Amino acid sequence: MNGANGCDESDNPVPTPDAMRLSLELDFPSDVRYIERIVELVTRQCAEFHYPRRYCSLNVPVALTEALSNAILRGNRDDARKKVRVRASLDANVIVLEVQDEGSGFDLDAFEPDESGREWLEREDGRGLFLMRKLMDRVERVPAGAPGTVVRLTLERPRSG
Repeated sequence: MNGANGCDESDNPVPTPDAMRLSLELDFPSDVRYIERIVELVTRQCAEFHYPRRYCSLNVPVALTEALSNAILRGNRDDARKKVRVRASLDANVIVLEVQDEGSGFDLDAFEPDESGREWLEREDGRGLFLMRKLMDRVERVPAGAPGTVVRLTLERPRSG
């Protein structure tokens, strides 16, 4: 049967999330008031790709919130004149989130907490990275290509079977 555009609709099936890939890129002022809206946007896309509920309600929102907070408060030192860039790429198998600030950078490996000691519990830094590492499959610093730091968060769909 011909559709409204004169084409046979059976030749052009509606794409499913398995065949789709979504890429988002957002630039915004370094202001914590943007975090909630950005996290909502990305987690809504997580649900659209039918990722497990835990990923969409815990892993992605908590890890992304921590990465955005670090970029704004630590990387850009809460300077609203500086920008934060978020890149999100989702497909049927993997979610990749990149958060870039305009700060001077940091050594990701230097924030490897010793969870056994009381000293770690009393520190004010490193907890966000700890949470990101626990909730995501990979957390890495990648070259920014410009001044600043890019933190990449990767979460793979669990294999069924």
